[in-house]
Amino acid sequence: MPYYVQRGKIPPKRHTQFRKEDGQLYAEQLFSTEGFSNDYTLLYHTHPPTQIISAEDPVEVSPKVAEEKMLKHRSFEGFKVQPEKDYLESRIPVLVNNDCHIVLAAPQESMKDYFFKNADADEMIFVHEGKGKLKTMYGTLSFGYGDYLIVPRGTIYQMEFESAENRLFIVESFSPIHFPKRYLSKYGQLMEHAPFCERDLRVPDQLETHDERGDFLVRCKKKGMLYGLHYGTHPFDVVGWDGCCYPYAFSIHDFEPITGRVHQPPPVHQTFEANNFVVCSFVPRLYDYHPLAVPAPYNHSNIDSDEVLYYVDGDFMSRKHVTKGMITLHPGGIPHGPHPGTVEKSIGAKETKELAVMVDTFHPLQLTTAALLIENPDYTTSWMEK
Repeated sequence: MPYYVQRGKIPPKRHTQFRKEDGQLYAEQLFSTEGFSNDYTLLYHTHPPTQIISAEDPVEVSPKVAEEKMLKHRSFEGFKVQPEKDYLESRIPVLVNNDCHIVLAAPQESMKDYFFKNADADEMIFVHEGKGKLKTMYGTLSFGYGDYLIVPRGTIYQMEFESAENRLFIVESFSPIHFPKRYLSKYGQLMEHAPFCERDLRVPDQLETHDERGDFLVRCKKKGMLYGLHYGTHPFDVVGWDGCCYPYAFSIHDFEPITGRVHQPPPVHQTFEANNFVVCSFVPRLYDYHPLAVPAPYNHSNIDSDEVLYYVDGDFMSRKHVTKGMITLHPGGIPHGPHPGTVEKSIGAKETKELAVMVDTFHPLQLTTAALLIENPDYTTSWMEK
């Protein structure tokens, strides 16, 4: 994470005695996503976070791959994924590889009877529709339309929704998600040329300590299996924490676009990165202001990466027949660019109102059986002149 945060009560020095009023020790826990070699947080629990009272038989939840290899442009109607009451059952992987899983979800109900922990992957949860609260042992994060929620792997959390109308675009990353290195100083501060700064980030607040005993179910995902672990104490029994590894929220509406006299390449939209993929935010912005500028993007070869674009809202000058929640996949190996007629149409335009999230992966993506059920079959030939 970009900076140090402290919440609640902590001892003056790490790894030293920290006692309750009755003289018993609080249980210290070091939390990090890469062992002892990366950013970390120290949490102080009322009870040891290790007290499992029973374990359920695991359930297979691995994505079902339908196409491992392909070389043609594809498009999918994301909002055709049917809503499900349960949060975990609503999560539908559509595009996957060994670096990340791209998941769509339309949960209708809050997580009331269990908690969730992804032991394999950091999660980037983009909120397309709905609002509510992300509850964790670090405290609470309120979220709404356009928010990115970054949840480090191993974080135990609950999603609380205000209504049944929710649409989420989720990227599970098997390496830590962080800000692009070129945005950061050598000390880790977001620099002046970055399209956002620390003021735009929201960190957990409202730390609530649940000193409760009972039977608390944590559903934990590991290597394609979902395990049910029953703990004897509430997972959110933390009295204080400090460090640089924690969930946070960043709104796509706070991303400040970088524009120029001529069309700017996609890296100016970059927001996050991980091993072998990046995430970009396309937001409303002024068009290029050279007198002969062509605002529509130029055709590009797309050799080194698969490009996934998730359409959120607004008008898209380079695409026809775009729907809300639509996903396009342009695989590495063949060029792509604006649809016929959109280049001329873009000339003279002053601004765009588009809103989209892009994921570029540097290893090929595979299509799941769920993706084929929501595919637009005619997209591959949509560049043909009519």
